[in-house]
Amino acid sequence: QVQLVESGGGLVQPGGSLRLSCAASGRIFGINAMGWYRQTPGKQRELVATITSGGSTNYADSVKGRFTIARDNAKNTVTLQMNNLKPEDTAVYLCTIPGTGHWGQGTQVTVSS
Repeated sequence: QVQLVESGGGLVQPGGSLRLSCAASGRIFGINAMGWYRQTPGKQRELVATITSGGSTNYADSVKGRFTIARDNAKNTVTLQMNNLKPEDTAVYLCTIPGTGHWGQGTQVTVSS
């Protein structure tokens, strides 16, 4: 069984910053990519960013230049540094190991004045 546990969400004003973390544990062997998606009510889950074990990254166009994904392979953790947050970034952010069906429970990010 694989567990993904997110932390770091919250309420922030527009222009502010938050840092999300995700720790993977359990039956983990040779994880390649880890990533973040987000979901808002009535919309499909959308990719935010992914990172491979080698450090290659991929970002949604809407977050490029504002969000930075990083990982610690030894600790099986991935972080998402979110700067210059906008109201449209408000969503539940979910950690995943792409292609495995493993998802975290999600953490709420709300950007509002």
